[in-house]
Amino acid sequence: MDRALLVAVVVGLVQGIFEWLPISSEGNVALALSVLGRSPEEAVAFALFLHVGTALSATVYYRGRITELVRALPTLWSDAGGRPADGPTRDRPTLGFLIVATAASGVVGIGAYETVIGAVSETNGGLFVALVGVLLVGTGLFQRLSASRATETRREPTLVDAVLVGTGQGLAILPGVSRSGTTTGLLLLRGYDESRSFELSFLLSIPAALGAGVLAYADTGLQATPLAAAVALGVAAVVGYATIDALLRLVERVAFWAVCVGLGGLAVVGGAVVVA
Repeated sequence: MDRALLVAVVVGLVQGIFEWLPISSEGNVALALSVLGRSPEEAVAFALFLHVGTALSATVYYRGRITELVRALPTLWSDAGGRPADGPTRDRPTLGFLIVATAASGVVGIGAYETVIGAVSETNGGLFVALVGVLLVGTGLFQRLSASRATETRREPTLVDAVLVGTGQGLAILPGVSRSGTTTGLLLLRGYDESRSFELSFLLSIPAALGAGVLAYADTGLQATPLAAAVALGVAAVVGYATIDALLRLVERVAFWAVCVGLGGLAVVGGAVVVA
């Protein structure tokens, strides 16, 4: 197999599996591409592009819930009139959350992306690896904090939740900051149970991932052949859909904050060795 296609398959596999684990798929894909010789700027852009594949996986996986939310869209502009929250009406808080949080993610994410691309373009490979490691460690520690202080006191998202979680998702464009770990962690801290936190997090990820992938492609062109990009995207989508259910159950049983800290520590040490 051609080396470019082999790399595409490998990073597609990494994205398809790691997207559902709170250990930053973007950071790990970028690390893999850096080790394979890509510049930090190219690695970050390609890692963001691959999120389009797993966004497609999440869309198919949550297709029933997404259909319900689309059907409930007209209720956003209707007056509840004191009627009980049943049928489509009950989804208005979730729809409002997704719309506001997506807008916040876009505003924060675009600014964060420009900052990241500008910074990594001036960064050598070893320093980039170390910086991703630092962010992975920080992500792991945040997950540990959110898990230890979580209290189940809320059922429906609010405007404050939407802005807070959307901002966190926008900042997760930084390689090494886990999107799912950040958003679910914030939701847990805001009082939601794990099941509701995961659902809101992954529904919110779909428009954000599509937007980030399009932005990365439009900005850099990915520095890859169309065939390699298509193969990586296809592998990420297929593997992502095949593994999402099992891995989401695994997240509830394994302390991935420690995995995140461990991976980050290794990246810091490895990057420091290269820099030295």
